[in-house]
Amino acid sequence: MSLVDTVRSTLVPIHREGWKFVAGFFVVSLLLGLLWTPLMWIGFVLTAWCAYFFRDPERLTPQDDDLVISPADGRVSAIALMTPPVELELGDQPMLRISVFMNVFNCHVNRAPMRGRITRVAYRAGKFLNADLDKASQENERNGLVIESAHGQIGVVQIAGLVARRILCWSTMNDHLDAGERFGLIRFGSRLDVFLPAGAQPRVSVGQTAIAGETVLAEFGSAKGPVVSRRG
Repeated sequence: MSLVDTVRSTLVPIHREGWKFVAGFFVVSLLLGLLWTPLMWIGFVLTAWCAYFFRDPERLTPQDDDLVISPADGRVSAIALMTPPVELELGDQPMLRISVFMNVFNCHVNRAPMRGRITRVAYRAGKFLNADLDKASQENERNGLVIESAHGQIGVVQIAGLVARRILCWSTMNDHLDAGERFGLIRFGSRLDVFLPAGAQPRVSVGQTAIAGETVLAEFGSAKGPVVSRRG
């Protein structure tokens, strides 16, 4: 990678939801500097981390209705057949669930895994357990979307983590999303679960790193040739 590419990949836009936090970190750093100069420099380091946390880079998303794209940056933490959360109203039969765990260094902007119309948005209050734990899917605070895709209804669940205290979702009922389109954000460590109907075949392994809006998590039907991508 060239120096220019490195700079471009590092200096990316900050999501609008993050600016107030960056500003807050910066002001606190200045105030701490009045007490003891080294505290100010520590604060500036934390301010830089905050800006990095809320980064919102462009992604090149495959536009193919047979592909399921990762909704989050992070590590694929689980692939299993699981019953979806009751509030999604997707039935009581197990569906393929692929989970992506985001740590505090991952980009936390969430993107639609498939193209379709949102038919349900369901928030549920809960605990703040480590999002990497399997029981976090049922016990933690979460917000779920149901998207009517070309292959039926899929579920996308934002799950709060140990230090996450706010799930944001700006998409609403009947919104139409393109694959890779931004729909929400979770502050400071969390997880995304994707529930897929019959016919979806995983294309990732547990432990693999996923990139939101780019990594193919699963596929419906047989493999195809090159597909069109959407930048955003």
